[in-house]
Amino acid sequence: MNLTCETCPVKDSAACSVLSIDERDALAAAGRTRMLRRGEMLFAAGDDMAACATLISGALKVSAVDREGTEQILALVHPSGFIGELFAPFAHHDVVALTDSKLCTFARADIERAIDTYPALARALLRRAQEDLLATRNLLELTGHASAEARLAALLHDFAAAASTSPCHLASTFDLPLTRGEIANMLGLTIETVSRKLGEIEECGAIVRKGKRGIEVTNAELLQSLSGR
Repeated sequence: MNLTCETCPVKDSAACSVLSIDERDALAAAGRTRMLRRGEMLFAAGDDMAACATLISGALKVSAVDREGTEQILALVHPSGFIGELFAPFAHHDVVALTDSKLCTFARADIERAIDTYPALARALLRRAQEDLLATRNLLELTGHASAEARLAALLHDFAAAASTSPCHLASTFDLPLTRGEIANMLGLTIETVSRKLGEIEECGAIVRKGKRGIEVTNAELLQSLSGR
């Protein structure tokens, strides 16, 4: 089915938000919606890069697997994030749904045509690519130098920011899209350390855990302070 921009929850934050209504409608006519279940793969390393996508809801991970079969999570994709390597002949990494997710997908030829037609879209995608690069550099710096507590607090802070409907405030509640094992993998920690530090962050009053994956941010300023940001 064709995309319906009017009711899209990321219409004001996705790269296509820079387009006029008519331009967005023209782009949407070339798009399709796709649903992924948790664990389902969007792209696999080595796939012909014939499509791109904007994440509408849910969460994705970008990961690589080494020769021993060990996965390394390289990045997370949150709603309004753009997925796809426009200038590569094939995908370099796996992209997998962390939760049930909804996406707008486009053939790469359609996106390339839209970039040529709408310079504002090209600038928006370039800006998003720069933001993704900065996030990757921040993750490398975090895992290389920060304490275990700061690493976990920063990740929780980022999850709360991604779940928020406002750029100025963190979401008060959100669900962790990663298992503790995946968090340990991403932050270079052990599962035991993740569990212990999560408990310590709760004990100091920054968060409250709700069930298996739920997190309530009870003190956003403290959470940010613990992250060292």
